Amino acid sequence: MEEGTLQTASPELQPSDRIKLNVGGKLFETTISTLRSGGPDSLLAALSNRPITDHNPVFIDRDPEIFTVLLSLLRSNQLPSTARRFSKQELADEALFYGIESQLKLATSPPPFIGIDASVVATIRPASDGLPSAFTAAAGDGSVWIAHGGQISSYDWNLVHAETVRTHLDDITSICRVWPEIAAVGSDLDAGLHFYDFSSSRHVGSIQWTDSTDPRIYKARVTAIADSPSSVFASFDCPHRENCILVIDKSTLKVVSEIGRQSGNQAKNMVAGKMTWIPETGVLVGSAVTSGAFGYSGYIRLWDPRSGEVVWETNEPGSGRSSRFGDSFAEVDVDAEELYLFKICSKSGDLGVADMRNLGSDPWVYLKDKNPSLINSGGGGNSVMHCYRKQAFVGRDGGLEVWSRVAEAENGVDRENGFSEGLYRRNFMNKVEDSEKGNIKKIEGGGNRLFVSREAVEGIEVWESSYASGAMPVL
Repeated sequence: MEEGTLQTASPELQPSDRIKLNVGGKLFETTISTLRSGGPDSLLAALSNRPITDHNPVFIDRDPEIFTVLLSLLRSNQLPSTARRFSKQELADEALFYGIESQLKLATSPPPFIGIDASVVATIRPASDGLPSAFTAAAGDGSVWIAHGGQISSYDWNLVHAETVRTHLDDITSICRVWPEIAAVGSDLDAGLHFYDFSSSRHVGSIQWTDSTDPRIYKARVTAIADSPSSVFASFDCPHRENCILVIDKSTLKVVSEIGRQSGNQAKNMVAGKMTWIPETGVLVGSAVTSGAFGYSGYIRLWDPRSGEVVWETNEPGSGRSSRFGDSFAEVDVDAEELYLFKICSKSGDLGVADMRNLGSDPWVYLKDKNPSLINSGGGGNSVMHCYRKQAFVGRDGGLEVWSRVAEAENGVDRENGFSEGLYRRNFMNKVEDSEKGNIKKIEGGGNRLFVSREAVEGIEVWESSYASGAMPVL
């Protein structure tokens, strides 16, 4: 450059400037702001940074018809009706190529899950061994991992099959997602807790319950799995009926401590069949239920994993009003967000609720239906329950119902506990023909979805709410 000559900077593209693209031989014209709406790390945003003096269309060797859909998504944050021409996998693959997967995910995600307006939108059926033995859903995005036989199949946020991992187990009966790509699994047929990594499709570790001072502890099998940000909790049961809960460090996959050691010769000392970790209080809730000729019996127990001590427990049937004169619970679950314990009474089928912040010898309040047509006609045997998004979902045989919070308690306030019998209202979710498909085996929520499996029925039902619903959740 000669002395005294000024160098002028190249003019920058403005958001309102237009740019031309040639996608698969078809010309498109849009604005810089539309391309950049895909995010700074997207391919389209990178293409928008070309020199303003270059007027030649940018060539992209991809499908122009799908690009039309994705361009419409960037313009309006909604998918056009023409998106129905393509499969979820086709749209997801193209969105991933352009770096706008998050925009597609936002546009295709279901609305907040409201049980009274939910319906079955899909059924996921693994290609082989289609009867699910266990499954676990991700709370964040609604993806799901399904165990079928000795395999685990993963389905992403779009419910598209991502991968199937073969394990060394003949049958998986317990599964928990302990890391985004790692599953902890157990079996009623094989000993130990096992970890499998989906990113590498391999077995990464095993935990066995052993005790060098007690030869009775061998071939212990896992009955339930739960986790916290730092630990995995697994309940083990050995053939000699000894059982315990092992606390395992997530970072090392090593046993940290043993809690709840007991002999399972009595109902109040059975192995925990269901566990939930409560983030707000740091306690582990475990329950066990059994049924026999004399009815149902079992326990609910709260442990402090740090000390290994029981901080509260109840056994049913037992003394006092908590057993409702022999009407012991047939199913238990906990709302970890609201800190409520729920139980279904085996004889009456009534739903009891207790505030975990105010537990005593008899903390239960029994919810009542105002509508006579909804009153239970049978007991609570063969019931399944799961608490999710401040709602309690109950499967009675093949029927599915939801108990939702009402805005205000209507009557019958329990002065001691501050509860109201009208705090929740019950609604049926499925139709008569749906309830005849088979008894509900398991219910679990994930993202804005509810997943339901049925006995001897292939696949997992996927329930979602509708955008057209006028129902509003009580927060």
